[in-house]
Amino acid sequence: MILVFTKRSLQPGVTALTIQGSIHCGPECARLEQEVDALITAHETRVIFDMAGVTHADSAAIGSLVRCLSKLKHAGGALRIAAAQPMINYSLKLTKVDQLIEMFPSVDQAAQGFSPAASVPTSSHPNPA
Repeated sequence: MILVFTKRSLQPGVTALTIQGSIHCGPECARLEQEVDALITAHETRVIFDMAGVTHADSAAIGSLVRCLSKLKHAGGALRIAAAQPMINYSLKLTKVDQLIEMFPSVDQAAQGFSPAASVPTSSHPNPA
């Protein structure tokens, strides 16, 4: 199955990216990271990956998830995962990715309590030592 992304705004500053298909090494991982790059460019940095439709994720996909988290954090945002299928959920726990990325049973639960948009203050940076 071809990897399909659908983006929707849940609340101001929170975007759900629905992912359908199989994420494995190569073009699919690159496409996932490109989607996140586009979200960051659009200043959409609080992201929930809705993974209910993801049928397979290999080790390269898990690496891509961690890179997406890193990109979003660097942009002042955050990443959450929602509705991962049991086998994918198991893989994320086995690799301890669940300790890096918060995981939720549903998109609605992931959206609840998502902190207000993290903005990096530009005028109050401490002077470097």
